[in-house]
Amino acid sequence: MQDATAQMAMLQFISSGLPKVAVPSTIHCDHLIEAKDGGSQDLAKAKDINKEVYNFLATASAKYGVGFWKPGSGIIHQIVLENYAFPGVMLIGTDSHTPNGGGLGGVCVGVGGADAVDVMANMPWELKCPKVIGVKLTGELKGWTSPKDVILKVAGILTVKGGTGAIVEYFGPGVDSISCTGMGTICNMGAEIGATTSIFPYNHRMEAYLRATERSKVAELANQYKHLLSSDEGADYDQVIEINLSVLEPHVNGPFTPDLAHPISKLGQTAKQQGWPLDVKVGLIGSCTNSSYEDMTRAASIAEQAMKHGVKSRSIFTVTPGSEQIRATIERDGIAATLREFGGTVLANACGPCIGQWNRQDIKKGEKNTIVTSYNRNFTGRNDANPETHAFVASPEIVTALSIAGNLAFNPETDTLTGKDGKPFKLDSPYGDELPSQGFDPGEDTYQAPPSDSSGVSVDVDPNSQRLQLLSPFDVWDGKDLDDMTVLIKVKGKCTTDHISAAGPWLKYRGHLDNISNNMFIGAINIENDTPNKVKNQLTGEYGGVPDTARDYKSKGVKWCVIGDENYGEGSSREHAALEPRHLGGRAIIVKSFARIHETNLKKQGMLPLTFANPADYDSIQPEDKLSLKGLKDIAPGKPVECVITRKDGSSSTITLNHTMNDAQIGWFKAGSALNKMAGK
Repeated sequence: MQDATAQMAMLQFISSGLPKVAVPSTIHCDHLIEAKDGGSQDLAKAKDINKEVYNFLATASAKYGVGFWKPGSGIIHQIVLENYAFPGVMLIGTDSHTPNGGGLGGVCVGVGGADAVDVMANMPWELKCPKVIGVKLTGELKGWTSPKDVILKVAGILTVKGGTGAIVEYFGPGVDSISCTGMGTICNMGAEIGATTSIFPYNHRMEAYLRATERSKVAELANQYKHLLSSDEGADYDQVIEINLSVLEPHVNGPFTPDLAHPISKLGQTAKQQGWPLDVKVGLIGSCTNSSYEDMTRAASIAEQAMKHGVKSRSIFTVTPGSEQIRATIERDGIAATLREFGGTVLANACGPCIGQWNRQDIKKGEKNTIVTSYNRNFTGRNDANPETHAFVASPEIVTALSIAGNLAFNPETDTLTGKDGKPFKLDSPYGDELPSQGFDPGEDTYQAPPSDSSGVSVDVDPNSQRLQLLSPFDVWDGKDLDDMTVLIKVKGKCTTDHISAAGPWLKYRGHLDNISNNMFIGAINIENDTPNKVKNQLTGEYGGVPDTARDYKSKGVKWCVIGDENYGEGSSREHAALEPRHLGGRAIIVKSFARIHETNLKKQGMLPLTFANPADYDSIQPEDKLSLKGLKDIAPGKPVECVITRKDGSSSTITLNHTMNDAQIGWFKAGSALNKMAGK
């Protein structure tokens, strides 16, 4: 669990009344560190500002038998790859990029915090049996093409929802040309196509990584059972994609969505046609997706070439090490010094700008600009809360090259740069070491193991705290139909969990449900006026913010629902995007389709996640309509729900809604939430 989601997960676990977690569990402090001045300064500030939260997580971990990785340890997915993932493991994590562990042949799935609580409470974790998409890799990576380009290409093919309900399995002769951490990169960003998880077959690259991270015994065991950890010959996949790595171009995806794929040879022309800003303001490398030793050495090789010609980064340049082990190793081997000399700032071992934890100073909000990152996600406003920032996603080496040129139209495979002496020069292909020749430097020990006896450990939550709040049970369903629900907002277009529950400065309230609910739907676009956070209060006729309007409805006993479009809830695993609507009086979310994790999160909190049987019915609902869900006492798996739409003029029509709830999940709805059900309410 990462610290932003672990707060609510541990608060829910405490509510269960259980004395200890039933399975090995860890918490990783990576989300609450804001990037501004540099690693050590930002880390020190975060420890001070978040002292209350860190103390809660540390003591709760000790009390309930959970391992605790302190602030500065690194990003959860890199630490999992270095310490916990192994071929054949099944692991869940409260972050959508948990599939990173597929780079070591594990079945690693991102879930919401409530799912984690179930597992920690020794309850079964369930998942609808996924399809399997096969990606056959032939040829081999070479030149400027990197593992990141594989998933950027796949995202362009499948789009942000093409992997929903599926596991992506990579196979074929091209697999062996990809490093273990490169496979992790590909699996990590599989979250951006909606995949349940992604996985690679066990091979010698994984064995080398296991041995380098002091897990030789695991490698030897995996070698014995390699036949069970490989893709099956002649497997019958639901869909097969074939990619020839030998001809795959470097890709840059964006802006505003990670599936808008551009081969580097076509990016400049497209950018000019679309009017995207060509001036690259900031280049950012690292993050959980691309911060391996190999990534850092390849980026440094490009920086070294430029500096030999008297050239440094024209763009602001930042480096995010994925873990304390990576930070310590690149410091020891001079890589960090090279990147600093190039003009880079080495940030803390944390998520930072990737999740909006970035105190950006070089532009004003609302200023149109371009940034290029080696991150995984680039939704509107995600990195810096500026909706006019055009964020593009690429490999670390392409980000470095574009930062040298300072121009989005630069193609390092064909274009030249001008050295300090005025002469043109061309960058050679990047090169780097897959693993450090001197082994990894573990750096500072930042792990706190749970004590064998925790009877003396106390976990206190100040009732006046603005950061933490003990949970109260949600109300139990009254057994009646949901009649005349008000439409809080009809969302236009993409509605990610960032739109529903923004991150960035709001992360500090992740342990306080009432406070963080003040960000509910503030990024979602209201179809009525094409504006975020401005909806009509159907009781007063006045326009106001979405959270304020919802609070007014709740105070007056008005039940409400939300209408949404395709792939609703894509993105982060954050369950706050389900908790907040439930807390503020929401009863149902009605959309064309859901992203997997968010749909489950809604079920867990006693909300009704419903889809239009006929997607065109989305257009038939107006913001002032009243919606009634009929026959709920007879709701059953596979049985559609009747929805009566009553219009302002008194006329009405009936549409059909579908759901995917099984008997147990229907039980959560009737009990008011899964936690209520667990507690026997």
